[in-house]
Amino acid sequence: MPNSERGAVMKRACRLFLQACVVGWLGCWSLAVAASPQSQVVLSAEAKAKQPPVAQASSFWVFIGTFTRGESRGIYRCVFDSKTGSLSSPELAVETVNPAFLAVHPQARFLYAVNEIGKFNGKRAGAVSAFALDVHSGKLALLNQQSTESPGPCHLAVDRQGRFVAVANYSGGSVTVLPLTTNGHLGPATAFIQHRGHSVNPRRQRGPHAHCVTFSPDNHFLVVADLGLDKLLIYPFNAQTGKLSTPHSAELQPGAGPRHFVFHPNGRWAYVINELNCTICAFSWDSAHGRLTPFQTVSTLPADFQEKNTDAEIQIHPSGRFLYGSNRGHNSIAVFQIDQSNGRLRLVQHVSTQGKTPRHFALDPTGRFLLAENQASDNIVVFRVQPNTGRLEPTGSTIHVGAPVCVVFVPR
Repeated sequence: MPNSERGAVMKRACRLFLQACVVGWLGCWSLAVAASPQSQVVLSAEAKAKQPPVAQASSFWVFIGTFTRGESRGIYRCVFDSKTGSLSSPELAVETVNPAFLAVHPQARFLYAVNEIGKFNGKRAGAVSAFALDVHSGKLALLNQQSTESPGPCHLAVDRQGRFVAVANYSGGSVTVLPLTTNGHLGPATAFIQHRGHSVNPRRQRGPHAHCVTFSPDNHFLVVADLGLDKLLIYPFNAQTGKLSTPHSAELQPGAGPRHFVFHPNGRWAYVINELNCTICAFSWDSAHGRLTPFQTVSTLPADFQEKNTDAEIQIHPSGRFLYGSNRGHNSIAVFQIDQSNGRLRLVQHVSTQGKTPRHFALDPTGRFLLAENQASDNIVVFRVQPNTGRLEPTGSTIHVGAPVCVVFVPR
């Protein structure tokens, strides 16, 4: 073979050898990356993305929190069909005193309820009850109870990781954080903060009244709406220890009475409904620094309504396109469209809740229906949500429950 041909063959052989080495190295590297913890998180997220979302479920348990001063005895359950909007007759799921607000664990294995009472275990305090939840039968079994270290707890939320429960104590004007064990039990408080101060309403704002706790989408902050202070207190939250740090605050108009607070699904806007002056205030949310900046305030009432009213619940449609707020006195749901470019609200409708005192309402996870709980008329009414406008239409489905004040959905 001539030297020139021999040289060309040698070059080709070397080139093929180098390519084989590179391919082999890349293969080993990709296997190593696939085995790394970081890649397992990515793969896990991709696998989860392929799973059917909760919104695709067609049958849900509806658990109903109540005040037990009258005919109610605790938490009730129904079956809800998200295709038809039908709601089965309620049955008692578990006896417990004044389960005025409920929250479901992210894994849907546990349910938590505030017991809105003034004394617990002989001390001036309320309690939180933990229940094991069987999604097949809908049964609730008490795991344990824990003191909130302050009376009158009215609202609670489970953090995004399912490791802590935060509680707003209305009567005590304070916030409590309780840890959760892996089997759902509640532990003694990891944080307790007593609010101080007052605002201008001589009857309702002589002292602090924490009314709502909401974890930020990134789980780095806990927003507490305090009706008595006219403030939203934004606590840095340590998701590993359950501790709260010194808060920032966003101030509302004097006499507003902030009650319940929600983040928009896009994580850039947030809204609070004000119980006393019957308004909703919109904010931009700075997630890096935990700051709220107001940009709009709207009334929840028709312009010609002059009778007594207090606002209660606020929720955003899963699509992020519509916002709803309840009026107690006008006994209605106010429906707003959310401008997707800037978060501003535009009134769409007022619809009667067909009962008295809608303390709470909830959108089903599919976004097709809304359930309004009328505390003073002991009924829950189902409304259909129009997908293009957000408008509500009664379906004709109504059930009787004593003093219903909260509902949550759990896929069956």
